[in-house]
Amino acid sequence: MNGRLEWLRLLEKLDRGVKSGGPALLFENVKGYKHPVFANGFGTMERMCLALGVSSLEEVGARIQELLEFEAPSSLWEGIKMLPQVAELTSFAPKRVKSGSCKEVILRDGFSLDEFPILKCWPCDGGRFITLPLVFTKNRRTGKQNVGMYRMHVYDGKTTGMHWHIHKHGARDYMESGGKIEVAVAIGADPAVVYSATAPLPDNVDEMMFAGFLRKKNVELVKCETVDLFVPAHAEIVLEGYVDAKERRTEGPFGDHTGYYSLADEFPVFHVTCITHRKNPIYHATVVGIPPMEDAYIGKATERIFLPLIKTQLPEIVDINLPVEAVFHNLCIVSIKKRYPGQAKKVMFALWGMGQMMFAKIIIVLDDDVNVQDMRQVMWATTTRMNPATDVTIIDNAPTDTLDHASLLPNLGSKMGIDATRKGSSEGFNREWPDVLRMDSEIKKRIDSIWKELGLNNR
Repeated sequence: MNGRLEWLRLLEKLDRGVKSGGPALLFENVKGYKHPVFANGFGTMERMCLALGVSSLEEVGARIQELLEFEAPSSLWEGIKMLPQVAELTSFAPKRVKSGSCKEVILRDGFSLDEFPILKCWPCDGGRFITLPLVFTKNRRTGKQNVGMYRMHVYDGKTTGMHWHIHKHGARDYMESGGKIEVAVAIGADPAVVYSATAPLPDNVDEMMFAGFLRKKNVELVKCETVDLFVPAHAEIVLEGYVDAKERRTEGPFGDHTGYYSLADEFPVFHVTCITHRKNPIYHATVVGIPPMEDAYIGKATERIFLPLIKTQLPEIVDINLPVEAVFHNLCIVSIKKRYPGQAKKVMFALWGMGQMMFAKIIIVLDDDVNVQDMRQVMWATTTRMNPATDVTIIDNAPTDTLDHASLLPNLGSKMGIDATRKGSSEGFNREWPDVLRMDSEIKKRIDSIWKELGLNNR
């Protein structure tokens, strides 16, 4: 069997494994390579909790909530900005060490990315892609490091694309560099470190400090060999190099988390100047595609962890659901304790103004009697409490995610807000809302007891 079919078999196994709630996968004998491939490490909610050392993701949100209540911030972003000032968090600042296992092998010459089993994920991809990289940069103006996760199209043994979207911090550091910007890429790290690279943190919160907060242990960082950057000391593989602000190259297409191939476009180019790694490194990867995939659980973790921060700014919010099937940022379903007319619209606009929530294409606001995690309740309440002529808000010329394929222009499109709360006379509704059907509580208790005796309580 040829090499291409071998890779497609591996990728199909990964896809099926994720969608069936299967285990994390370690491919120890990858044809043509001496290094194994690890994938689907975050592929269930149970493993996501295990990665962050909690029994429930709400535990992390509760810890953050305690910090915010201690400082009593006046707004969401003020609350986040205060996090580094809180002793518990700052005690988890990253620790710089002289060396680490990521430097067991140092290659300044004679290296090639072809030594690693980098995946070509889908049949029509433009090439092989590094899909789980922690990309470290330093802002020229502030001198602060940033890390994010941006796919990397491998062109040859020493160059890759750098998929920096215009809205991301990596793109900001790149554009402000004015010339060459040093870059370091870590592949394979502590799960909390990997997650933190994806977290929607503001500029002044160090991702590695946040990772230390999550794992309740400082992240050890070691200085790179050829660039002035610090990376996780115990990473499996580290790529060092630079990006020239004047150089761009066609990147893609790539089978993306939207379920479509993102189109080929011009992006910056990363030049590798040095590779360091463990003696026997494990190449970490993920495959994205039609949801649910591994990134679904990373996204759900963000939803749960950052809900308390959103409530700090918008205390009327009860819960939020970013459905996996809608690729997270395409649909935001939120329930509120409504007290005054127009409150649903106020919540919509406030959410669109919060960091990466600006990418939400559709926001549905519901009353607090609706469980937003139950799509049957959501669909019922949305379709029975919304009048299209008065309860739908359309916004044009608003920022969109770069991967929004339906927008007429790149990075610019429209939004829709749906007020599916019950209206009163103060909002021009002069009819009486009918009562919701509810069974007598005593009858429910008696039937619940009977069903429990029959072993039918979960049906």
